[in-house]
Amino acid sequence: MSNLMSGAKMLLECLAKEGVDCFFGYPGGVTLPLYDAIYDHPIRHILVRHEENACFAAEGYARATGKVGVCCATSGPGATNLVTGLVDAMMDSIPIVAITGQVPTKLIGSDAFQEADTFGITRSCTKHNFMVQKLDELQQIVHEAFYIASSGRPGPVLVDIPKDVFLAQGHYAPVNTIHLPGYKVFTEGHAGQIRRAAQMIWDAERPWVYAGGGIIAAGASEELRQLVEIVDMPAVCTLMGLGALSSDHPNFVSMPGMHGSYAANMGMSNCDVMIALGVRFDDRVTGRIAAFAPNAKVIHVDIDPAEIGKNRAPDLPIVGDVKRVLQKMLRNVEELKPANVEKNAASRRAWWKQVRGWKEEHPLARPTSDTEIKPQHLMAEIDRLSGGQAIVTSDVGQHQMWGAQLIRFNEPRLWINSGGLGAMGFGLPSAIGAQFARPDKLVFTIVGDGGFQMSIPELATVASYGLPIKIIVMNNGYLGMIRQWQELFYNNRLCSAQLDCFPDAEKLAGAYGFKGRTIDKPHELASALEEAVREPGPYLLNVRVSPNENVYPMIPAGCAVNEMVLGPPEPVGAA
Repeated sequence: MSNLMSGAKMLLECLAKEGVDCFFGYPGGVTLPLYDAIYDHPIRHILVRHEENACFAAEGYARATGKVGVCCATSGPGATNLVTGLVDAMMDSIPIVAITGQVPTKLIGSDAFQEADTFGITRSCTKHNFMVQKLDELQQIVHEAFYIASSGRPGPVLVDIPKDVFLAQGHYAPVNTIHLPGYKVFTEGHAGQIRRAAQMIWDAERPWVYAGGGIIAAGASEELRQLVEIVDMPAVCTLMGLGALSSDHPNFVSMPGMHGSYAANMGMSNCDVMIALGVRFDDRVTGRIAAFAPNAKVIHVDIDPAEIGKNRAPDLPIVGDVKRVLQKMLRNVEELKPANVEKNAASRRAWWKQVRGWKEEHPLARPTSDTEIKPQHLMAEIDRLSGGQAIVTSDVGQHQMWGAQLIRFNEPRLWINSGGLGAMGFGLPSAIGAQFARPDKLVFTIVGDGGFQMSIPELATVASYGLPIKIIVMNNGYLGMIRQWQELFYNNRLCSAQLDCFPDAEKLAGAYGFKGRTIDKPHELASALEEAVREPGPYLLNVRVSPNENVYPMIPAGCAVNEMVLGPPEPVGAA
């Protein structure tokens, strides 16, 4: 049997070799040779309704599985529509390979129809990008793209392929080796530094684990659990790291940062040794960096050497894969335990008493009302139905923060949201990717009435493939976080924050052939969510919540992490 085939078929063979079972895209003129090849290929193509959402869906797939997500777009506007998704994947370290079509090589630079400098446009928002200039390069480049995307600190890689390369004929030969001499990945960590870190942990009176998305990316949740249990340390997980340590674990405190709990932020501020694992000391966690963890010695473990010392100088840096580093650290911690377990034991017991006191003093609020649905009540009901086991995706804003505060995630890869970029419209398409990746899982997407309207076209994708996603709109009639900031910091001068003309959920869902409804009474909430979960197909539930509820705790811009606003200001003259 001859192995002569077109570039388009070679690309699909490369994807198959990389284990790709589906990818998300939208066809166009220069990618038609690829779509012709897809017609006869077992890899499944998922037709989304906007290229940006193809990238978001690929992210949802990657975040739910740990595998590389794949998306595809045509040249020009198709490629430029991917940019927001690529930036999102770059900031959250999500492994994506984006395939873009390009005008034929002879027309590049001629301002041909639907030509754009995709290679130049995406240089700053990808981990690496390639332009394939001849067929002989195609196979090697595709496999290199997958290797770069998934190794080291994960991230998006783009491969731009001219139409004539798709059409060219050549002999397919499998690529079995990757040789990138200029690309270095540091995985093991320095043995001496790891040993010193283990001793620092035992020497601490107030140890604190600060775990981020790097734990999930490295598959290091089990090692994290063992570490906090052996030493019996409190631990927090960032917005990107939720689920890295089970929310039901007794050592889990909560999420820290701008909308983190009082206990989490006070612990960050008062610890004497901070073990920072797979985190980047993001400003939404640290607040004013000069005042962050002022008395702590910091052990920082990260696979990306660029993150070490970028925002907070560590006392003990370790560059390496956090899973491998933790495996070695665990051995050292165990070896040192007999000689150190009683050291500072009384101080550690007092530390735990203080942490539990903070949790009891200022728990995360779960208010209810007899007259209106509180957003926190909505999240508590979703938490009840998910049992810490459902995949939950979200858009960006107040609902995202309430979801992170109040919904349990008892294993990794259940909480999927746009963390670093904060991209509205992310929730629904990422749920599509997650549902394709994990058809065995119940998938909720929690969206605001603002972000949802940026991705409404993907209801067609949901309907077309019969995806049983439960779309929960937290509808407060505002761009909620914009309103909150304008209210608190701009003298309540609300400008362009109010939303009106929200579609009738029953009619909107019905137009796409599935069920939906709107509720606004507290007594309707539990049964409406249960009805949505029982429905075998998709369901759109529009929940009208209190319009003026704000997310607390909150760290105002420029404040330290322990300078939290815990609730609304007291009325003037109040006792």
